Amino acid sequence: MVGGGQTRDRLGCLLALVLAVAPALVGCADRTVAARPGSEPTHDVIGNRTGTNTGTADRARDLLDAVRRVEQRPDVPGYDRSCSPGAGCVFGTDWSDDTDAPLGHNGCDTRNDVLGRSLEAVVFSERSNGCDVVAGLLLDPYTGETLDYAIDGSRIHIDHLFPLAAAWDLGAAEWSPERRARFANDPDLELLAVSGSANLAKGDSTPASWLPPDLSFRCAYVTSYLEVALAYGLAVTDADVRVMEPAIRKSC
Repeated sequence: MVGGGQTRDRLGCLLALVLAVAPALVGCADRTVAARPGSEPTHDVIGNRTGTNTGTADRARDLLDAVRRVEQRPDVPGYDRSCSPGAGCVFGTDWSDDTDAPLGHNGCDTRNDVLGRSLEAVVFSERSNGCDVVAGLLLDPYTGETLDYAIDGSRIHIDHLFPLAAAWDLGAAEWSPERRARFANDPDLELLAVSGSANLAKGDSTPASWLPPDLSFRCAYVTSYLEVALAYGLAVTDADVRVMEPAIRKSC
């Protein structure tokens, strides 16, 4: 993991490079624009786009007291993320714009909506009506690593903070398809641009078995996880609580 000072220096250099190159991109075969309406969040999103703590100990404890708890995660049958013919497609098609989630029906897919909010010095393709991200920098909140989208785009994933498989087991199986589609595409509470390697390591784990390797982000992560659980009526397990309580004490 890159240290805080090194990360800031590296981010500054990469920002200067992108800012210097971005004007030259305009007018190329793939014309670009540096911003599009609605790409900026109207309020703080998870981690405030920088990986810094947004939660406080009091806030996290209040959420932990309010959230629904269960002894252990049940194994609820029927989870099927695939939307191929004959599959369950229980959370709807990937990154669908056709939901009532924030930024739904804006003409852009959810992945690009989240990238547009999360990257610094972001550049959009004009050929996609200002939807598709073509450049920008991500300071990964999970690892502290800086990723250049133009080079490392395939290494940047959009993580469901409360994993979809876990959500299914802990309450979402009882929701309507419309509510599940909203949940899977909620950029305000549930979605976060992160390092792909960290996302793959997390899988469908809840806090009981995975927390971000960057210790400075754990307060924000736990707080945001609990905010999702409370907003959508999802449960947390006793094992989650046993891990989150010391994380709140140490990092918030």
